[in-house]
Amino acid sequence: MIFLSSPADDLFRMMDGILIGAVIGVVLGTVSGCTPGIHSNTMAGILLGVHPALLILFGPSVFAAAVTATLITHTFLDAVPSTFLGVPDPDTAISVLPAHALCMKGLGEEAVRISALGSAAGSVFGLILFPLFFILLPPLQPYLDWWIGLLLLGVAGLLVVRSAAPEWAAAIFVTSGILGSFSMAYSYLSWQVLPGGSPLFLPLLTGLFGLPILLKGVSGTIPEQSYRGIRMDRGEIFGSAAAGTIAGAVVGWMPGFSNATANAVLASFISYTRQGRGYILATSAANTANAFLGIAALYALSRARNGAMAAVATEELPQLSGILLAGCIAAVAAYPLTLLAAKGSRYLARLDIRRLNLSVVVLLVVLTALLTGPFGLFILLLATAIGSVPPLVSVQRVFCMGAIMVPIICWSILGIPLF
Repeated sequence: MIFLSSPADDLFRMMDGILIGAVIGVVLGTVSGCTPGIHSNTMAGILLGVHPALLILFGPSVFAAAVTATLITHTFLDAVPSTFLGVPDPDTAISVLPAHALCMKGLGEEAVRISALGSAAGSVFGLILFPLFFILLPPLQPYLDWWIGLLLLGVAGLLVVRSAAPEWAAAIFVTSGILGSFSMAYSYLSWQVLPGGSPLFLPLLTGLFGLPILLKGVSGTIPEQSYRGIRMDRGEIFGSAAAGTIAGAVVGWMPGFSNATANAVLASFISYTRQGRGYILATSAANTANAFLGIAALYALSRARNGAMAAVATEELPQLSGILLAGCIAAVAAYPLTLLAAKGSRYLARLDIRRLNLSVVVLLVVLTALLTGPFGLFILLLATAIGSVPPLVSVQRVFCMGAIMVPIICWSILGIPLF
């Protein structure tokens, strides 16, 4: 006798796969978010490797749900190493500066809680914008691809003109842009371990924003951490969340963009030195909104905007509702997990800062060597040299974002390919 599955059975099987995939993704995203130098793309590569086993055990929907949940969860938890270790994730390159500064004042838990609040807001606002982007923007895509380069050029010019030393700011912006263009053009010389995008984002942004701070780390211990509430009013919270969501939505829709680009755009009107808390919240909102709108771009345009979506696109796409459900489950689970990780910061007190910094430096160098090879180490060396210049000439480190912005400007306006 042959038994045919009913539509209800298929629906229940798909829901089981979505739930199992969401649980797997939350676990992997927590690991990648809390581990310095490990990106959600790395976990997407691992899931690709075990995809046949997942398909046999749980069905076709579990893989896409797991990758999506990993990506969303990572956007919450990546604030932990950025805040307490000063290690930049490719998506949190500039926000590490005010977050780590709060940590050194004993307010690291507040910084992580602000970041978690921003990611939660980015999830909500991203879902609200989702149908608008999905329906209205695809016909406008050819025009958006060109105008975004002019927008970034204007942002870069505004930042340079408003800086304390415009000549040095322009020089650092252009120099880091040349290095970013060079690393992208010759990325094939590195070991292709990380799936999707340029594998050299790890050494490039680590050298520009991470190692100079870690190598300069002062002696002493991490201050006693305490939490006395989030010192932001509702207006600042809402304004920062809205600005971050818009920036994240834009870069989530544009090809070749990363959240680091949104960080640079936000820095043009939210000072990460004078409005550090607002900047942390805005960049976290941008990070998570970018992830949700990247799903919209995949389904509306068949374009993968990040490594996680590139991994999902290798198979037949499941129903959009299932992927969004996995993302929502991940966001709901990741928020309390981030708060729990923030509370754990109290155990970091009295650790020797210099010894901790040197240990993280060694870890990042080893990761660069394993994931990108000798060419990645070469990029890391050059990026660290450039990233050490801004404090010497009284220029903000945001101008090192030329490494990301210059290649995108060249692609958008001149048609020069990113890779």
